[in-house]
Amino acid sequence: GGQPRNVQPFSDEDASIETMSHCSGFSDPASFTEDGPEVDEEATQEDLEYKLKGFIDLTLDKSAKTRQAALESLKSAFSSKILYEFIMERRMTLTDSIERCIKKGKSDEQCAAAGLACLLCVQMGSGIESEEIFKTLGPVLKKIVCDGTASIQARQACATCLGICCFIVTDDITELYSTMECLENIFTKAYQRDRDTNGVSSTHNTVLHISALLAWTLLLTICPMNEVKKKIEMHLHKLPSLLSCDDLNMRIAAGETLALLFELARETDAVTLKSKSNTSWKKKKSLERFQDKTVLFTVVGMLTRCLCRKVPERDFPTEMVKFGPERMYIDCWVKKQTYDTFKEILGSGMQYHLQSNDFLRNVFELGPPVMLDAATLKTMKIPRFERHLYNSAAFKARTKARSKCRDKRADVGEFF
Repeated sequence: GGQPRNVQPFSDEDASIETMSHCSGFSDPASFTEDGPEVDEEATQEDLEYKLKGFIDLTLDKSAKTRQAALESLKSAFSSKILYEFIMERRMTLTDSIERCIKKGKSDEQCAAAGLACLLCVQMGSGIESEEIFKTLGPVLKKIVCDGTASIQARQACATCLGICCFIVTDDITELYSTMECLENIFTKAYQRDRDTNGVSSTHNTVLHISALLAWTLLLTICPMNEVKKKIEMHLHKLPSLLSCDDLNMRIAAGETLALLFELARETDAVTLKSKSNTSWKKKKSLERFQDKTVLFTVVGMLTRCLCRKVPERDFPTEMVKFGPERMYIDCWVKKQTYDTFKEILGSGMQYHLQSNDFLRNVFELGPPVMLDAATLKTMKIPRFERHLYNSAAFKARTKARSKCRDKRADVGEFF
């Protein structure tokens, strides 16, 4: 192929056009134009595919900067549109390009390629084609994750990609366990780090440990119950040590993982946690018993105060997510972990994919996509003047709330 350097980056304007024929019924009510000109979907589809073909060709360019820009443009397109048919015809070419960029590229290019691999699997969903992609990219991702000479950013991106792709495509329990073991070998190093004089862990690898821990936690949600019990017994007494890390994101990740472990334990066997705290109680020395009690109280106290206030009583702070005319309620830690992971990948395209991506709708048990015709969208359209009034009122309310918060900042006490 040539080098079509005149191809423009994928833009928000491209993302705003409903191009795929099989999903042309999807649309955001706010974007419906009552008197706008008719859009030639076939022409815009051809224009979009022309741009995407150019980006795919540019992933083979000699310039690292050009390759990275092409990867980023493909990421933008994949996160904002459903392109299943287009990708299906070019999945092997895309897989080869991603593999080459991860193997031979520098840090930024590797991160972009890993991100594109995630979106490629999200687009393809679970199936034979996705399994073939993972069989090719999985070993490469594992090699980078375990490579101490690679950049932390590249290893972090590959760890996230490894967990997400495995979550999407693998039905092989052996591969699932192998991937989890790879991620465990990374984040468990945070347990073993030397402590400074204040007892706080300090390491530049923390961001890598966080990504590996969150990817491992995502995979734990699809493990068989007997494996979940083993992981709880293995990590429940070690994870609380991460709550004293000087990195806020690590403390949050560890806390949410602990909350998820408690939630899974309640669903599998409520006795697991009790037996864990009572195992060989009489055989332990008094100091060891004191330390075990301290860890247990720390975990329960932290979860109760910081995360959901009443984790043992199943009091989860339910969140509502709106996308188009639909609503989804996040009412448990497993669902929150899954949603946060895909939200991090898809960004602003998360709502669109929840509305039209069959795989994501299956993950969150949303049922078949809701098809909306033009007449329905027109009845749902909010007049521009009403939207203006609503946005103005919301803006004033936010301003007032933030001002009040700033005025009383000095009165805020400690949370712990």
